[in-house]
Amino acid sequence: MSIKKDQAIDSFESGLNCAQSVLKAFSKDLSLNESQAMNMASGFGAGMGRLQETCGAVTGAYMVIGLYNSLAFQLNENRNDVTTAMIQEFETRFKTIHGTTACKELLNCDLNTDEGQSMFQEKNLHKKVCQKCISDAVDLLVEVVK
Repeated sequence: MSIKKDQAIDSFESGLNCAQSVLKAFSKDLSLNESQAMNMASGFGAGMGRLQETCGAVTGAYMVIGLYNSLAFQLNENRNDVTTAMIQEFETRFKTIHGTTACKELLNCDLNTDEGQSMFQEKNLHKKVCQKCISDAVDLLVEVVK
């Protein structure tokens, strides 16, 4: 497993959300203050504020792509176009692996109900689904930002 994947999974296991975990793994590469990065991504876990929309690992990856291109193309008017293309490529690849980027569909349960929370715990979805999404997001980021 790559160092970045290990860092992201360790962060997730220590209690950070999926978006924070992905962003933290790349924060030093992006000259990003770790505390600010964690604050910025704090509301993106469980599909953005537990709305279970776009997976937090995916939104964390989008933040990394945006920051990466802000550094790489500071004076380039095409920065937004490059960022858009990279996000679209990431999205396509993630969907190829997982079929969706929607947290609720990935987990197949509603985290906002007691029943969904029980299912999440009983089926160990934290490890089986969320960690896999984080791991794949890190791998895809490394490929997409090359």
